[in-house]
Amino acid sequence: MPRYVNEAITDSVTQVNTKVLGDTPATAMGNLMLATSQALGVSAQNLTTGQQQANVMWQAATVQGINALMNTGNAVTGTVSGQIIDRG
Repeated sequence: MPRYVNEAITDSVTQVNTKVLGDTPATAMGNLMLATSQALGVSAQNLTTGQQQANVMWQAATVQGINALMNTGNAVTGTVSGQIIDRG
């Protein structure tokens, strides 16, 4: 069995190995950028959801405040108004 290997084969294997090693940093950076962009996207979505929930809470608080003002009786409102006028 001959021990001679054609130089074209060894050159081809060397080139393939070099290419694989050369692609590794680019692949690693691509994976890093992909993970970073996904994290930033999720962060922006969480921020938007938080703002929406805060707006709903503020609107509910405003409605409750207005309901409380509207439900006070005329006698109470008149008494308070009279006290304010008497002080002035």
